[in-house]
Order: sequence, then C-alpha cells, then structure tokens
Amino acid sequence: MKKACCFLLTCFMAIAFTAKAQVETVDSIRFFTDEGLITMSLATDIRQLQSEKKQDVFQPATVSMKFPDSTVINESIMVGARGKFRRSYCRIPPMMLNFRNNSSPRLQSLGKLKMVIGCGVASSDEELLLKEFLVYKIYNLLEEKSFRVRLLKVNYSDTRNKVKPFDQYAFLIEDDGDMARRNGCRKKADAKFLTEATNRDMMTMVAIFQYMIGNTDWAVPNNHNTKLIYDRSNEKAPPYVVPYDFDYCGLVNAEYAIPNELIGTEKVTERVYRGFPRTMEEIQITLDIFRAKKDSIIALINNFQLLSNRTKKEMLYYLEDFFRIINNKNEVKSIFIDNARTS
Repeated sequence: MKKACCFLLTCFMAIAFTAKAQVETVDSIRFFTDEGLITMSLATDIRQLQSEKKQDVFQPATVSMKFPDSTVINESIMVGARGKFRRSYCRIPPMMLNFRNNSSPRLQSLGKLKMVIGCGVASSDEELLLKEFLVYKIYNLLEEKSFRVRLLKVNYSDTRNKVKPFDQYAFLIEDDGDMARRNGCRKKADAKFLTEATNRDMMTMVAIFQYMIGNTDWAVPNNHNTKLIYDRSNEKAPPYVVPYDFDYCGLVNAEYAIPNELIGTEKVTERVYRGFPRTMEEIQITLDIFRAKKDSIIALINNFQLLSNRTKKEMLYYLEDFFRIINNKNEVKSIFIDNARTS
C-alpha cells in the first residue's frame, strides 16, 4: 500500500512539474537584459489597425517568438495603434502589444509593451528605427534609470489578406512599471511636476543627454516623452525623470521630424540646451559621466552590424561635435549656464 501511495505521489509531482514547465512565464527583466535578436511573426487585421482613430482600442492578434536559444512561443495577444503624429503619417502605426491575456500564459509577464516600427517599408525607414534603437542603448550606458529595449525581426501578415506580408526590424520598449521596480522605484499615473521640482542630478543628466542627441521634443510638466518614477524608500524625495521616444532627435534625423517653431531652430540637427542653470561644478560632474562613457558609446555604434558604415560615421561625427563642446570650458559655460533657460 505504501509503495502504491509513493508511486501515485511521484506521478502527481511529475505531472505538476510538467504542467508548471509548460506555462513557465518569460522573465520580464531578463527579456530586456538579453541582447540576442528575437524573430517574431505577428498576424492581425492590419487594415483595421490602420483605420482605428481612438486610443486604447485593441484587436486580436497572434504572435510567434523565436528566441536566440531556439525556444519558440506561440500565443494569442491583443494589439492596438498608439501615437499621434506617426499614427496618421506612417503606413502602419506604432503598436501597443498587450500580453495580459489568458490566451498568452507565457508572455503575460511582459504586460503592455510599446513596439516601435518603421514608418514605411523602405530600407531608409528601417535605418531610422535602428538609429533610434541605438539612442536608447546609448542612454542605457549613461544611466541605469532608463528604458531598456529589445530588438526584433518581425514578419507582419494580415489576417484578411488585404496587405502583402513583409519583414522589418522593430523594437520593444520595457514596461515602465518594470523599469521603475528594478531601480527601487514605483510609478504614478499622470503625475504632474515642474521641471525643477524633480531630482536635480537626474534632471541635469536628462537635459544634457537631450542636448547631446539634439532632441527638443520633450517636456517634464506635461509628461511629454518623459516618465516620472518615485523612490520607494523615500516618499518625500523628488521624482526621477526618465526620457523616451527619440525619433525627432538630430542624431536620428528623420525626414518627417519638424523643428520646433517655439525654439527657433531651422533643422532638427541644431542643438538647443533646454535645461535650467546649474553651477559649473554640477555641470562638470555630469559631463564627467559622458566623458567616461565616450569610448563605450563609440564602440556601441561601431559594433552595430545592422547599419551601414556611412550611417555609423554620420552618427559618430554628430556625437564627436558634442564631445568637442564639453571639453571647452568657455562653451560649457555659455551653453549650460549663461544661456540656460530660466522659465
């Protein structure tokens, strides 16, 4: 009798272990720390996605993800169009992938993820996307409180056969809740803060980074292309600013990017510092971080095999001008102190 009970218990445990292995979820943190390319197929009603004008409207889709270790996950999810300008301008709008469904048990840990895709299907559209992907990776080198990204090679297919299938690179942006948690922080919905009411050191880093990449398409008070996260261990501490969405920056130099009339630039490659004044000591402490990471930034771009040598040289030339500026004390004082914004 005891032997029979032990046998049944062993069988039960084996079945339970197998069932658990079958529904083992993807680690959402490791998903964005791994560097390998994911091959993904996505099937949905593309015409419906193109025509949808409302926000937060999702439709059924199926995905198949093949990971670098040859693991394949096939699940049903929900997708929705997102964005404003690119949503009306691009052939296929940027997407939000919603993995929080009973039909996606292994991927549901990823939550809702923004997927950045090419504005069109030309190689130039793909190049712009890959350049923006690198901008995220550059900021990862400079600051841990930043959004991680994961590169995909996606095959798109229309479930109604109205759009011809096509392949293109894309990338997923880390969930803001996951980004906050791994940094000992939490997020709040639609919290409003004045720029100088946020963490001072982080705000200095963000403002100088945006200057480096030539980006003026951001603002803290209205949460425009920035997120705020809050220190879990200190409720009274000012929030940290985390930037995202860099397709309008000079380093990417997208053809659809229009200079901001209020700032007065004629082209997006013109740098304008939109930070507030700091002391020379504060500025130099932050600039030392950029100087220390210069070689890593150059190596990141040079070693990225998916861009042409010409494109990489153009990016490096643009960044080299920034590093020239920050090694000139007179220019540092003029740009980051004397001519910093005051309101």
